[in-house]
Amino acid sequence: MERLALLGAGILGFLAVALGAFGAHGLKARLGPLPDGALRLEWWSTAAHYHLVHALALAAVAFLATRSSSVAVVVAAVGFVLGTVLFSGSLYVMTLTGVRALGAVTPFGGLAFLVGWASIAVAAWGLTTPANR
Repeated sequence: MERLALLGAGILGFLAVALGAFGAHGLKARLGPLPDGALRLEWWSTAAHYHLVHALALAAVAFLATRSSSVAVVVAAVGFVLGTVLFSGSLYVMTLTGVRALGAVTPFGGLAFLVGWASIAVAAWGLTTPANR
């Protein structure tokens, strides 16, 4: 599990940095003149920020997987990947297309992120250490 989570973290992190740079440099000229260009660039920035944060969270899940075999660790990993696809993905597509109806998908990604973070807490609660054995 830890290898898969680390691989996912590396891929998500790489894509987050690449897409963030694209948004900061490539999209400004294209979207800047549009009436809603500033708002769309803000969506992209939010997407890249959450994307990168949850790539790092997935790396933390990889570490947790070395210490716990709890199902909660797997749920956390799935939550972070699914959350990134739904939350950041919907914002990226909204930015590029201007189709605001895609914003209806974004909260489901946020919910997946919350499930991931709650699952980390559940897995951590079940960890045994020398002090509490």
